[in-house]
Amino acid sequence: MKHTIMAVAVTTLMLANSSAFADSFKVGYMTTLSGSAGIIGKQMQNGVNLALEHTGGKLGGHDAEVIFVDDQRKPDVAKQLANRLIKRDKVNVVAGIIWSNLLMAIHKQVTRSDTLLISSNAGPSPLAGDKCHKNFVSMSWQNDQTSEGMGKYMQDAGINSVYMLAPNYQAGKDMLTGFKRHFKGEIIGEVYTKLGQSDFQAELSALRSAKPEATFIFQPGGMAVNFVKQWNQSNMDSVSKLYSVFAVDGISLPALKETALGTINTQTWSPDLDNDMNKKFVADYKAAYGGYPSFYAAQAYDTMMAIDHAVRTSGSTETEAMRSVLAKGNIPTTRGLLAMNTNQFPVQNVYLREVILDKEGNATLKIIGTVMENHGDVYAKDCKF
Repeated sequence: MKHTIMAVAVTTLMLANSSAFADSFKVGYMTTLSGSAGIIGKQMQNGVNLALEHTGGKLGGHDAEVIFVDDQRKPDVAKQLANRLIKRDKVNVVAGIIWSNLLMAIHKQVTRSDTLLISSNAGPSPLAGDKCHKNFVSMSWQNDQTSEGMGKYMQDAGINSVYMLAPNYQAGKDMLTGFKRHFKGEIIGEVYTKLGQSDFQAELSALRSAKPEATFIFQPGGMAVNFVKQWNQSNMDSVSKLYSVFAVDGISLPALKETALGTINTQTWSPDLDNDMNKKFVADYKAAYGGYPSFYAAQAYDTMMAIDHAVRTSGSTETEAMRSVLAKGNIPTTRGLLAMNTNQFPVQNVYLREVILDKEGNATLKIIGTVMENHGDVYAKDCKF
């Protein structure tokens, strides 16, 4: 069974001349490529591939070999694959990882092997604080950051009561914790749903009875599509106003389309960010894949560009040399030059975004404000390398 998992889970992208493989730079890229969450992993894979196209198939001047592995959203599978990448494939970097519980599962075995671990998405609070490690770098955000922005926005907007829903795992708990750090109104309900849940009728029924002024959700990927569709089918807008993080985005918008118009959310990236790298990334992504990229794709792209920057700047493929470059920040990304906190998580803006239709009639996101500038997470003070 384990052998079958490995065989099915692994695909390899080699952008290198076979004669140069000895000098190739290997990245083990772990994401979810199967099941209902596979749509997220596919966007990340697209982002990686586009980055390598933009770097001419090289990372820091070395021919690049990327080994994609499918974690199937299962911690035990993630551990097996991490072990394979480190010991058999001998990768220089393990990167990717959508889910916080999976990142927590592989963190020790990767970092203690003296392999650089770079998250393209998950940002669990323990790894930003007292369980931080010098061999772990985030190229996304710490989980609390984005929801802190929404909590601040809703507090400043004078909203008095809110009902909150998130999946019952590390990221869900972090998201609601971050929201409550800045929102000081009444919390009418704090509900943790099952990770991967598709039917929210029971939760919507309870929410209808509670009648909160606002509802705040964190439901990533397919969970968001199901939640928002059921919200609209139940005419919940007549009961409460919906706000979100990581729910209405480039993953869910192609399914939600006009039903999501006017929806408000917060994020650290947006397809309309006005910098040269982001403009090229978005334009080339749309041309290659026929639609807008999500933040998952942008962060995967940024991860590969960060690796290229670290190797090129340090002139080395050694873990400590690459890490030292990334720790200093000033990393070229689709969000601009990215600064890093002392725990090696980004210091960045949190934007307020609204769903609109572009000139071709496609649903997309537009920045309508900046809620937080140069925002770092609260856990960095507890990180001691």
